[in-house]
Amino acid sequence: QVQFKESGGGLVQVGGSLRLSCEVSGTIFADNTFAWYRQALGKEREFVALISSGRYRKYTDSVKGRFTISRDNAENTVYLSMNGLKPEDTAIYYCNMGRFLDWTREYTPNDVWGQGTQVTVSS
Repeated sequence: QVQFKESGGGLVQVGGSLRLSCEVSGTIFADNTFAWYRQALGKEREFVALISSGRYRKYTDSVKGRFTISRDNAENTVYLSMNGLKPEDTAIYYCNMGRFLDWTREYTPNDVWGQGTQVTVSS
């Protein structure tokens, strides 16, 4: 079964940067699409970004131009580089592997999640 180990979160001031990492095991990494989700206190988990096996990228509107998702197939790791952080980016960030349809570019997350990594942006 796929497993995720997220890291790289922390406390940062408004406008600061962080780079999250997600080490993936238990699957053929290069063949799969991965995504980052986040969940703020008292809110539902929401999609942030995805990267397909063909390196197609998709972002939620609120992070476009500030966040960049990338992957290293040799290291079985997915990254999320976050710049221009805002207080509303405060959340626990989770990595996910799901089903991606090339022709519709729709992503369906699976129900396996890691522990997540906390990102806190102070104003």
